Amino acid sequence: MSPTPGSNIRIESYKHDHSLHRIWDKSTLIHTSDAVVIGGNDRVKVTEADGREWRTREPAICTFGRGQWFNTIAMIRDDGIYYYCNLGSPFSMKGQLLSYIDYDLDVKVFPDMTYSILDEEEFLLHSRQMNYPPFVVERVQTALQEVLAWVSARRGPFQSGFVQRWYERYLLVRDDEE
Repeated sequence: MSPTPGSNIRIESYKHDHSLHRIWDKSTLIHTSDAVVIGGNDRVKVTEADGREWRTREPAICTFGRGQWFNTIAMIRDDGIYYYCNLGSPFSMKGQLLSYIDYDLDVKVFPDMTYSILDEEEFLLHSRQMNYPPFVVERVQTALQEVLAWVSARRGPFQSGFVQRWYERYLLVRDDEE
């Protein structure tokens, strides 16, 4: 049975060699369709591969497009919305677990829609160490260009009002379960 809005899911990311990368303990499912899965969380416990645990500091809306090689975490802060875009494999959803392979590269987008590309050296190192197939390298590079195009066009989670709309929905479905 598929999870429904208001239910909690767990998000796990892995590396190409199937080693655990990071776990987000609990996110509230806000919306699921043939095109996208959207979740929300606030002060959620995150566990790193080395066992270190920490909590997120602010509410976030997470968007996973079906078949996309990236996902976005929109962090709602006092001075605006910051985005962290993970470049990774398309996600898979099995029961209450959403998982994907993290391919190192990230894009941090600031409230004014300027951005920084992060972890390029890590991507190059891991692509050699874990022997990323050429199609994976190509898909990640294509996904990077897609993210930058979406930011520039204010498309998907970057469009005005998107995060606010889903955050309001998150507060409604989250409150229903408490």
